[in-house]
Amino acid sequence: MEVKRVKVGGLELGGGRVYVQSMLSVPSWDIEGSVEQAVSLERAGCEIIRAAIPDREALRLIPAIKEKITVPLVADIHFDYRLAIDSVSMGVDKIRLNPGNIGSEDRVRQVVECCKKRGVPIRIGVNSGSLEKSVLAKYSSPTPEALCESALSHIRLLEKYDFEDIVVSIKSSDVKSTIAAYRLMRELCPYPLHLGVTEAGTYHMGLIKSSIGIGSLLCDGIGETIRVSLTDDPIREVEAGIDILKAAGRRGGVRLVSCPTCGRTRIDLIGLAKRTEEALKSLDKDITVAVMGCVVNGPGEAKEADIGLAGGDGCVVIFKKDRILGKYPEASALDALLDEIKKLP
Repeated sequence: MEVKRVKVGGLELGGGRVYVQSMLSVPSWDIEGSVEQAVSLERAGCEIIRAAIPDREALRLIPAIKEKITVPLVADIHFDYRLAIDSVSMGVDKIRLNPGNIGSEDRVRQVVECCKKRGVPIRIGVNSGSLEKSVLAKYSSPTPEALCESALSHIRLLEKYDFEDIVVSIKSSDVKSTIAAYRLMRELCPYPLHLGVTEAGTYHMGLIKSSIGIGSLLCDGIGETIRVSLTDDPIREVEAGIDILKAAGRRGGVRLVSCPTCGRTRIDLIGLAKRTEEALKSLDKDITVAVMGCVVNGPGEAKEADIGLAGGDGCVVIFKKDRILGKYPEASALDALLDEIKKLP
């Protein structure tokens, strides 16, 4: 199904690029701290920033953040439809809404009319913990079918008022349910999908669950925006999201491949790989760099890399594709590799 194009600020969803999103974790009353975190998120590569607007005091966040960032700002609204209307009036680029907890249909209509007037899209956010009692009674549990039915009912409500600038998320904390729900949703509606495994957990397990859930869908060609939900610094969410996009082949940049080491290794490969990864972190080149422990793996098995290094007995060779460029002491190998990378287009 062809994805409908939806504009969020200066970005267009549905055009092929997948955008990385995160959410502010500073308390909403801390304006200065929220602005500082928003600026840090943009610097880290976050392309859409979401902020919770739980009360009228939090509305002050919108102009303060908008003044300091260039990426779109999303207002996360629950329960009070007036906060959604005021957020739009104050310049947010998108509203995240669960129409099911906003109240009467007339309240939803007022939000829709305000968004339509200002060209602001609405993301319908459904998750396993927010399903209507009637849907849960029908399916007995938050199944993929239940998540989709709930989302579709909210979509129809917005469409009733001729509103189609819609983005949809249907998250579960269960990875398999998340994957199944998004695959089904892609067959049922044309709107851009925001991917994520909700309540994924702390960094280690949350990253694993998100990589499986988001990565599987990206490899299917599903998804227009992503958020890696971690109980951690949101900067780490952004870094993880970018890396997941790279691993799924949906984003360019440096890709590092390295072997797991074995008894043939005669250099500090683990330390060298970590230092190489850190040195290349901000490099804007669409290349694959290999860091291998011995000549068996590189330049042999790693000859498809654009450039790389392979350990010897206390020394390192640098290779480009299957051609050896030179042999260096282990201590100076990284500098030599970086010099060769600079020469690449």
